[in-house]
Amino acid sequence: MTNVAAIVVGASAGGVEALGVLLPALPRGAGVAVLVVVHLPRERPSRLAEIFAPKCSLTVVEADDKEPIVPGTIYFAPPDYHLLIDTGPQVSLSSDELVHYSRPSIDVLFESAADIYRERLLGIVLTGANDDGAAGLAAIARGGGVTWVQSPRTASASAMPLAALKSTPSSASLELPEMAALLRTVNGGALPAASGGAQ
Repeated sequence: MTNVAAIVVGASAGGVEALGVLLPALPRGAGVAVLVVVHLPRERPSRLAEIFAPKCSLTVVEADDKEPIVPGTIYFAPPDYHLLIDTGPQVSLSSDELVHYSRPSIDVLFESAADIYRERLLGIVLTGANDDGAAGLAAIARGGGVTWVQSPRTASASAMPLAALKSTPSSASLELPEMAALLRTVNGGALPAASGGAQ
């Protein structure tokens, strides 16, 4: 597998707990950028960057429009804005229409990331109660990227993982500890491909 330059993660119901397993696993010095969409109430400020910063070895920030994307940084989508990756690469925030009743939308992030990073992208769909992320994960796979999905039987809400596996059946279906173990190997070099697990 080719080198991974960026990781995109989408989560909804139960996602904060799942991210609490994955994001701290990324090692200090990991030469990747990580961009995360979590479905949260659009009318309230997000505390995700504040919550995760003390737990993670990487820098954790809320994404800001037009800022350059820097390896070794975790970017959370702000409430009520779609998070996209633009040429540069740089962050682009959009207040376009809701997608799957959500803004930010996982599909919007994943599809824009696939255009920029192509085969150097890892996409991860976690627990959630709708089908946001399914089309975006398929776009990552079409671009040659690697796709992981949380095992539906271990997800707090299985609808999103099930939709992602239906759209991209080649995805590795992994439990959170398996994903975390693989993420610990990230150093800006090759990320091991995972074989499909139990669904």
